[in-house]
Formats: sequence, structure tokens, C-alpha cells
Amino acid sequence: MEKAKSILDYETVELLDNEDAIQIIDQTLLPGETKLIKLYTAKEIWDAIYLLQVRGAPAIGVTAGFGIYLLTKLVPVPDDTPENHDRNFTLLHEAFEKNKEYLASSRPTAVNLSWALNRMEKLFLTLGEDRSLTMAQIKERLREEAQTIKREDIEVCRRIGEYGLTLVKPGDGLMTHCNAGQLACCKYGTATAPMYLGQERGYHFHVYCDETRPLLQGARLTAYELHSAGIEVTLECDDMSSSLMRQGKINAVFVGCDRVAANGDAANKIGTSVDAIVAARYHVPFYVCAPTSTIDMSLKSGAQIPIEMRKPEEVTTMWYEKRMAPEGIDVYNPAFDVTDNELIAGIVTEYGIARAPYTESLKAIFEEKKNHPIQV
Repeated sequence: MEKAKSILDYETVELLDNEDAIQIIDQTLLPGETKLIKLYTAKEIWDAIYLLQVRGAPAIGVTAGFGIYLLTKLVPVPDDTPENHDRNFTLLHEAFEKNKEYLASSRPTAVNLSWALNRMEKLFLTLGEDRSLTMAQIKERLREEAQTIKREDIEVCRRIGEYGLTLVKPGDGLMTHCNAGQLACCKYGTATAPMYLGQERGYHFHVYCDETRPLLQGARLTAYELHSAGIEVTLECDDMSSSLMRQGKINAVFVGCDRVAANGDAANKIGTSVDAIVAARYHVPFYVCAPTSTIDMSLKSGAQIPIEMRKPEEVTTMWYEKRMAPEGIDVYNPAFDVTDNELIAGIVTEYGIARAPYTESLKAIFEEKKNHPIQV
């Protein structure tokens, strides 16, 4: 009898090039149902990102890379020869920019979305300058670049896990918020990467997972995937972190992020800053796990990070079958908050751990990245 698949056996995001589609796990249905859905159009890709069917900054970036390639591939090009390069590239360029702008509007806080689209655009424009290329050849190079983004994500997460492991010891109690796990990336996750690598090496961590209201990504996704991996995990309500830290059960907090400013301020799922404040009170080190693609050096501080506001129904109805709040009640529902840099013990990247003052250490991280780019 064939063994039932674990959620970790599925690809978070996959390009089905022979079908001109992107395949994702519909994360809004987890953990009750594992459903793979295929995205064929710009609207389907936009909706999947906005509706959180695919979520997590790295996974959104990979989806954006696949998406802009796929939408460009589908643009028909007449008489695709080098002699018609200028005319055909103009046609392709118009469609590319239209689709790029549209996809970028789906979730403004996650910088990986714009990062991936800008990376694909930079290559696209460079290729457009080579008049010996056909549009089919340009499309193929875009496909290769999108696949490279995915492979890099896996290697980046593995490296973050290795650096994260240097901050903890076997048997530690770890806390995380929301889902910065494999479901938010392509493998390992960011905040969960030390947990997965530790599990492989017999560290026997005990992970405490915030449920993460209002959409319960911690309960539905992180607790689910860690439990599936055989990691000891305890689910707790968001307002219980103080109780756990006061008892000394938490040795370190690892969270992901959607954007980091140049000064180290980090935007992550709403409620993250509360954990950071509580951790500071009880002297528990609080670490942000951030691929360099998530760090936005153009922003001086977290005050410049745009915060997405979401529908009130996410708070008033949640996952219940009936409304649980009064009709007409005003709702405050930001998707993210910003954790001040002074509350962060370190920012764990694929090129090392940045420490305060972050304005200088993050510059050093990017210099290391420039000198030693990841090869996959």
C-alpha cells in the first residue's frame, strides 16, 4: 500500500510549462484539505496572491517570476525572426509592463513580489537590446531565470537555517509567529529553517507556534507542517507568549518578514512586534530571518514600509460559519506591523547574521552578496 503523502511532499509553487500554468497548494484550505490548483491567467495569479492561496514573501516572489514569464510566453508574436526584432520586442514589452504593473498591485508590503518582477524586467530589457535574438529565445531565457529564482530560494533558506542553528542549542524551546515555513517558500522556510535542519541533526527542539489571528496561519500552516515533519510543536494563542516566556520555556524567537528597512526595522505579520516587545521584557533573543531579497535598502526606516489593510470580514467572521461581531462595527485589520530594530537581536540572512547597528551591518551583508553571489 502506497504511503499517504505529507504536506511537505508537495511543491509549494511549481511551473507546469507544458500546460502553460503555475501549480500551487491552495493554502486557504489547509489543514483540512490539500488541493492543488492551476493558474493560467493574470487574474488567476493576482487572485491567488491577494487571497493568500499562495503566501509568504519568498513563495510570492517565485510565483511572480513564473507568472510574468508565463504571461509573456503567451503573447503571440508574428514572423518571429531577428529581422523583426524591434517590432516584435515592442509588442512583447507592452504586454510585459502591463502584466508587471498588474501583478505588483496584488500585495504591496511583500517586497519579494516587486523584487522578482524587477529582476525579470531587468533581464527582459537587457535581452531586448540584442537584436540577434528572436522573441522565442527571449521567452526561454525568462523561463530559465524564473526557475533560477526558485532554486536560489531553496539554497537561501538552507543557508539561513545553518546560520540560525549557530544561535541555539539542542533541546531549546523556540517560538515562531505566522508561517515563515516551507509553505511560505520552496523548501525549509526562513524562520523554520533552523527547526528543519535541527530535526535532521537530532536537536530535538520544542517549537511553540502562535496561532496568528485573524487568519490563523500559525495554527493552520506552521503547526501543521512542523507536526507533519515530526517536530515537537505546541500551538498557543497569540496572547499566551508572555506566559510561556515568563516560565522560561522559550530560549529564542525566530520570525520571518515581508520587508526589512535599511535601519533593521522589520515588517511581518500583525502581532510580530508584540512578541518582540514581550521577548525584550523577558530577555529572550528575537531573530528575524530575512533573505536579502526581502531587505529594502531604499527605505530608511520601517515608517516608510507600506502596510496592507485587509477586509473587515477576516476579523468579524474568520473561519466560522456565521458572523461573530456586531453588524456595522468598525474594524482595524492591518496585515502587518513593524518591529523596531532595537528589539531585534539579529537579522539572519543567507550571507550571515546582521547585528546592530543595522545600517552598517546590512550594507556589509550586501557587499558580501555582491562579491560572492549564490550559484545554483
